[in-house]
Amino acid sequence: MYSMQVSHHVSASRPAVYRALLDPDAIAKWRVPAGMSSYVHEFDAREGGSFRVSLTYDAPDGTGKSAPHTDTYHGHFLKLVPNEQLVEVLEFETADPALQGTMTMTTTLTDTDGGTEVLVVHDGIPDGVPAADNETGTRMALAKLAQLVEADERTW
Repeated sequence: MYSMQVSHHVSASRPAVYRALLDPDAIAKWRVPAGMSSYVHEFDAREGGSFRVSLTYDAPDGTGKSAPHTDTYHGHFLKLVPNEQLVEVLEFETADPALQGTMTMTTTLTDTDGGTEVLVVHDGIPDGVPAADNETGTRMALAKLAQLVEADERTW
């Protein structure tokens, strides 16, 4: 298991970014790497609330962790600090021992000039998840988050 962190600047307020982190419709749009689509099965955005999300490869040759073309993960919200931080505990739904294990993802929001710095720290990533793929996917997702919130901050 390993850890990594990725940060991204979003030209929007912390409250707007925080709302997009906890909105299931927003999650389906931004928390998905390029080349995949997302389906939010369950999303109860409160401390102790659970979630379940599937990411499916658009190309037929994409190999999923949970099914031939799909990665499904589930978990719960461990901690929510409005407009500042959320801590999620999650795991892939998989039979592959190299991809199993509970991960913790902590997202912290900090004011910066002209917006918000979003820091995502992943702890306990299973060794079967290539570090480069995890980093690339996280960077893609954060860029989509920025694009979504910056397009119309009032929505969020």
